[in-house]
Amino acid sequence: MGKKEKQSKMDVGEAQEQGTFHLKPSTGEPSLNSEEWPLLLKNFDKMNVRTNHYTPLPEGCSPLRREIRNYISSGYFNLDKPANPSSHEVSGCLIVCIDRTTRLAKSQQGAGKEYICIFKLHNPVESEKKIKQALEKFRVKCESGTYVRTICVHLGLILGVGGQMQELRRNRSGITDEHDELVTLHDVLDAQYVLDHHKASFRVHSFKDETYMRKIVRPLEALLVQHKRIIVKDSSVNAICYGAKILLPGVLRYDDGIEVGQEIVIVSTKGEAICLAIAQMTTSTMASTDHGVVAKSKRVIMERDVYGRKWGLGPVASKKKQMIKDGLLDKFGKPNANTPANWKAVDYSVTKVEATVEENANRDVSSPNAKKMKTSKKENTSSSSESE
Repeated sequence: MGKKEKQSKMDVGEAQEQGTFHLKPSTGEPSLNSEEWPLLLKNFDKMNVRTNHYTPLPEGCSPLRREIRNYISSGYFNLDKPANPSSHEVSGCLIVCIDRTTRLAKSQQGAGKEYICIFKLHNPVESEKKIKQALEKFRVKCESGTYVRTICVHLGLILGVGGQMQELRRNRSGITDEHDELVTLHDVLDAQYVLDHHKASFRVHSFKDETYMRKIVRPLEALLVQHKRIIVKDSSVNAICYGAKILLPGVLRYDDGIEVGQEIVIVSTKGEAICLAIAQMTTSTMASTDHGVVAKSKRVIMERDVYGRKWGLGPVASKKKQMIKDGLLDKFGKPNANTPANWKAVDYSVTKVEATVEENANRDVSSPNAKKMKTSKKENTSSSSESE
């Protein structure tokens, strides 16, 4: 061992004498970097915070950690469709939604598509100027149902030589493109075979090899990453799955730039998509109020009862259940003949109308004209009885 190596080596005791090695107390908040977090929880630390106080529930899980059967039924794959099936000349991206993901099919249809087309001209074009003139006339903004084949024919007519479409490839469908986990039908077949026949061992136990299947199938949350988000408490998840509105007390965090009428996604604390909703408040309104309806659900994605029911547990609801059991309310919780008076709701509008009618009647009786009418009626009845 040389002199330099001896000098560079330092004893532990000497190192401790030279510096202090301990965790220093600090009042600063620790920074959290969520740029690498998956799917709908990406950059959640940059969202507006309404409150951090909530009770975490053990139900649910991260979309990437779902059990394989639920993972497949809540997923989709980006298929590189060959040219022949269903549409003979179109190939490329095709989003194949599985089971629960079909609820998002319409949201992707409105996100637009992009095509690359190859067409053949029947004869050579005389001048380059003619080609530029023809291309200037074809600026197409289209919706679903547009026939690109017909556009190619018209382009050939404008050039004066005739034309025909040779190949059409879809390179983007919705938010997915051909660089985004594109798979073939052979990949799907192989993944299913590996899942059924191969086993992966971990310590003593052996499990189905899910690696290939998890690689080609992506969670449905990947289709919603461009939507504005609202993260809600675990206790309000199941109520939303049953159709409840999203109220402000149940909100934990929300994105910037939310506008009224905008389609947003409601997210659980574990990053699961609960539903698509229509915003009823802007971001600034949410920041400045403490109650009200934030959004109304448009399409529920999550299955019911994944999370526990957390409504109907208060004192009034418990008393109502007991009264239904005792027969003091009917089976729908409405008053019946046995309902005590203190439970019945007072309809103040009806009471007010009845009081007004009674007051008018008393006023009519107490007036002098009413008394004259009463005496004249009595005289008429007495005279008629005498004549009889």
